[in-house]
Amino acid sequence: MIAVDTNVLLYSLDASEPAKRGMAQELLRDLRTSSDRTILPWQVLCETTSQLRSWSHKKRISVETANSYIQSFRGIFPIKIPRAVVFDYALELFERFSLSHWDSLLIAACADAGVTRLYSEDMGHGMDFDGVFVINPFMPISSSP
Repeated sequence: MIAVDTNVLLYSLDASEPAKRGMAQELLRDLRTSSDRTILPWQVLCETTSQLRSWSHKKRISVETANSYIQSFRGIFPIKIPRAVVFDYALELFERFSLSHWDSLLIAACADAGVTRLYSEDMGHGMDFDGVFVINPFMPISSSP
């Protein structure tokens, strides 16, 4: 199973980051048509909503546009709400891996949901957190000599 982090969703909308915007949009298109199941973690939806509301407050986008984006993201992938035990697991991950509080919550929720690939710009490309493998979709593809 696959999940995407907040930064992927936000970059898919961010005209000030055209290269990342294109990569994020392509990734989301690919995941929508993939045979691999992709979920939208509850925390990612909440963080994305908070950021879009901030953009709206700063007049970067309208309230209507923010609400439209939120509804659109809700419809792309099924939302996965974490179980209560995820919180305790996040505390453990925070200590073991020196993750931020929010990143430990996301990794714990992903692990609990059966996610094995998390697309995120955060937490280090290639890191494996108890079976949740982080892939930075914005890293340049290196070519072999």
